[in-house]
Amino acid sequence: MSSRDSTSVTMPMSFMTGSVVGKRFYKEVTTRLADDSNGWSVMLDFRTLKTPTKRTLKLPTLSLAKAIAAEWEYQQEDGIRPFSMPLMELACTALERVPLTRTKIIENLMKKFNQDLVFCRYPGDKKNPSKSLVDIDLFTERQVEKIDPLLEWVESEFGFKPIVYSSFFGGKQEDGLANAVQSFLNKLDDCELAAIDAMAASSHSLIISIGTFCGRLQIQEAIELIRLEEDAQVDRWGLVEGGHDVDIAGLKAQFSSAAVS
Repeated sequence: MSSRDSTSVTMPMSFMTGSVVGKRFYKEVTTRLADDSNGWSVMLDFRTLKTPTKRTLKLPTLSLAKAIAAEWEYQQEDGIRPFSMPLMELACTALERVPLTRTKIIENLMKKFNQDLVFCRYPGDKKNPSKSLVDIDLFTERQVEKIDPLLEWVESEFGFKPIVYSSFFGGKQEDGLANAVQSFLNKLDDCELAAIDAMAASSHSLIISIGTFCGRLQIQEAIELIRLEEDAQVDRWGLVEGGHDVDIAGLKAQFSSAAVS
């Protein structure tokens, strides 16, 4: 259960693991300006909501505070379910984990940078095209149509043209581009870095995540790019109910919650 006093509510550490943390103990959820007038707080029955380490959950924007308040309002009487509160979890991560692990987060993002899915063109099996999961020519056309405009934006934004490889293992991008992207990450605040990291984890693409963060891609456009190969396979072989549809729903929930935070 959460700990409560007359002025605040502190979530238990189990909140960050996804475990049900007890029955709903509050009736009303509201938002208000933080005590220092720098950010916004979420209130449960006039108690200020705190993170598992007893830090006030202070949000940078009113819209984010209201979105998290809506997650709390959605909770049912029989239990508070953290897995249904992605924005609350992301906010706790930004406040508690990112300040301590910024360097490691950025290192991990950059380790995967050269294998970003937008740098890879589907090679297929040109010797035995009948064995390919998707039609090579059609899928390559889709990649050119959907991904090339994003790569052009990357060149414009960071000053270096991305190198495209016909290998699932990717290849090394120019140091100039990698350094420019890392510099971009270094300048993000903790909330922004947490959002980028969460988007990259669900999309397997730092470039798509940055493009969405910067407004170059709308969320639905980003989802289409992430699922480009899977959707091509669905077009050819059909949708597997209870498989593809669940994956799509999960991706939309994870990526969208991070994108709007």
